[in-house]
Amino acid sequence: MKRHFLFLQGVSSPFFKQLAKLLIASGHRVTKVSFNMGDVAYWAPAQSVWFRQPQSELAGFVAQLYQREGITDQVLFGDRRPVHRIAVQQAREQGIRNHVFEEGYFRPYWVTLEREGVNSRSQLPRDVAWLRAAGNTLMALGQPQATIKTFQSPFWRRAAHDVAYHSAAALNPVVFPHYRTHASVLAPVEYAGFVARHFKNKFRGTQEHSRFHELLQRAEPFYFLPLQLDSDFQVRDQPVLNSMRAVLEHVMRSFAQHAPVGTRLVIKNHPLDYDQVNYQALSAQLAGQYGVSGRVDYFETGDPAVLLQNALGTITLNSTVGSLALERGCPTLCLAPALYDVEGLTAQCGLEAFWGRVPKPDPELFALFKTVITQTTQVNGGFYCPQGIALAAHASAKILVADQSPLERLKEQIAV
Repeated sequence: MKRHFLFLQGVSSPFFKQLAKLLIASGHRVTKVSFNMGDVAYWAPAQSVWFRQPQSELAGFVAQLYQREGITDQVLFGDRRPVHRIAVQQAREQGIRNHVFEEGYFRPYWVTLEREGVNSRSQLPRDVAWLRAAGNTLMALGQPQATIKTFQSPFWRRAAHDVAYHSAAALNPVVFPHYRTHASVLAPVEYAGFVARHFKNKFRGTQEHSRFHELLQRAEPFYFLPLQLDSDFQVRDQPVLNSMRAVLEHVMRSFAQHAPVGTRLVIKNHPLDYDQVNYQALSAQLAGQYGVSGRVDYFETGDPAVLLQNALGTITLNSTVGSLALERGCPTLCLAPALYDVEGLTAQCGLEAFWGRVPKPDPELFALFKTVITQTTQVNGGFYCPQGIALAAHASAKILVADQSPLERLKEQIAV
């Protein structure tokens, strides 16, 4: 069956454009909706359909587009952007398949591709018996951990694409006057903050390295709290703990009240934080407020893998760092729904109980879980460098045109 794919917003890179070319070369049709000048620039020289109306008119706009063009599939990056929420729901109501891309659940050589939803909205069953059966089935079929092709994707490529996209978007007030970005801060503010933090870390690097080494040398037991970005929809979507300020206060208060005497709390900032909140000062303030100033360590730099290897446990909202913790056998507690929040992997208790002894994640179950994830929801490749884009685009094109996704086939084979 020849299909007609409607592309919505993608990452700030040529990935969607290259993917579309492959689909067209296979005899399928492609239509692109542009919501701003960045979308237009990254689709050029091909033409796109411009949505220039208020967002309140988007549902009717896409519904007419589906009918007029005979759309069968919808492709997008990130299912929580406001325009995507509207379009995804509209597509479901009309029986149109949604293909959702996201950053990889396991990085750096994977990207995520699922139907209908990603992260906590993934269609992956969380039932332990199903995961074991599914993982063992893939193993028996000779499909254990996939062979991963590696590539170099320096950060400057991602940054250059982002700057180019937002430079074009400077024309939005004139050309797309109703467009409102999904980002929580404007791009220039984010860039300025990230650059400032980069230079600050250059100056504080030696001191932090010494403190990091000293922490490990002392061998005092500690819990690890990795921070996420407030701009991440995995944070913004939460009803209560919807900022790192809220998470810090929640965890610090519980640590002070319930953590065993002699233990420490180690906090590390996200590497892509753009320095809008002084988390070091906030951590010190909260530690003083709750009487644990001498038991809290804060780092802007340092290898999280080393912390995970030595921590008593990891507390996270729902960061992908949680899956790295599980892979290293570190007890992990999620404060919000996460793809890997599965009985037998993460602690299924409250934060108060977590400070005591909790079982380590089942290594066999995690190996099966990772096999299922990588074989059904992950595509080897990347979004920002030429080699990574080529890998991801060729593999994704095959999945998009298939009647069933890899996960749908596995669910049909093994009843939930």
